[in-house]
Amino acid sequence: MAFTIEQVKALVREFPDFPSQGILFRDIFPIFRHPEAIECLVNHFVDHIRALNQQVDVVVGLDARGFLFGPLIAIKLGVPFAPVRKRGKLPGQVVSVTYMKEYGPDVFEMQADAIESGKSVVIVDDLLATGGSCKAAEDLVALMKGNVVLNAFVINLVGLEGHKQLKAPVYALIEC
Repeated sequence: MAFTIEQVKALVREFPDFPSQGILFRDIFPIFRHPEAIECLVNHFVDHIRALNQQVDVVVGLDARGFLFGPLIAIKLGVPFAPVRKRGKLPGQVVSVTYMKEYGPDVFEMQADAIESGKSVVIVDDLLATGGSCKAAEDLVALMKGNVVLNAFVINLVGLEGHKQLKAPVYALIEC
């Protein structure tokens, strides 16, 4: 069964008061129960990226849910995938950025040779909330002298205005 993008959107579930009171959690994992839905989602992002008419050299995925579809997007685009991980998870020489989360500082890292100078990058993740983690990823790419051309998300929580933290344009499949 082929999925439409509207059917993919409908698979996202909401869980009130998870992980704590007052939070409305949006769960993308039901999408991954349907191979056709995954394919539809990935093709949707690839089509959007290609429509930019900009060179894309690397897809960067954020720890951890950006790892679910970032490599698939990279494969379809025929470009490398580079992970952004939490501190201490990558071997070899790394580039690090400290950023603030709601409960204190955290550190993101990338392998120092993951992005060559001058390369164009698309950053992917499941959710844009306050923008802190994606901004840290943009900063990592900048440290390696790469250029972020798009930040792509499955969901953008518009009211939290995370896009205001980011330099590159933002695209989200679902805005709520």
